[in-house]
Amino acid sequence: MDYKEITVLVEKYWEGETTLEEEAVLRDFFSTPHPALPEALQEAAPLFGYFHREAEKVWDAPPVKVVKLSPWRHWMKYAAVIMVAVGIGYALKQHQQREQQVLVALQQQEMNDPQKALDETKKALQLLAKNLHKGTSKMQQLSYFNEATAVVEGKED
Repeated sequence: MDYKEITVLVEKYWEGETTLEEEAVLRDFFSTPHPALPEALQEAAPLFGYFHREAEKVWDAPPVKVVKLSPWRHWMKYAAVIMVAVGIGYALKQHQQREQQVLVALQQQEMNDPQKALDETKKALQLLAKNLHKGTSKMQQLSYFNEATAVVEGKED
């Protein structure tokens, strides 16, 4: 290959417009020493020579051993995550139990006070009386209906 074509390829390389094949041509060209190399190409010679040597090293390197790691290798991490989850669950359960104990204690305090107990009982009895009164008024209406039905049928007592 003549120097003009290589100079054009080097300029394209500096502009970032070369293809992989053209870069391979440049590496191959600069892999051998050229005594009458133009000054513009002498700057690129060490770079492409380095690329060529490194590409050869990759192929000459011994194969790398792949070591498979067991997922149980880090079992302590998994155990720690499980222990944290159990701890959080236990803490939440204890918190709920404490809340229930506080509510029960408050209810017992209210019932231990005789005046509050009397007031609560009065409220409950008033509610019961109100609902019973509704039921008796409905029964009264039902009674009137039965009497009217008897009059219409002629079975008046």
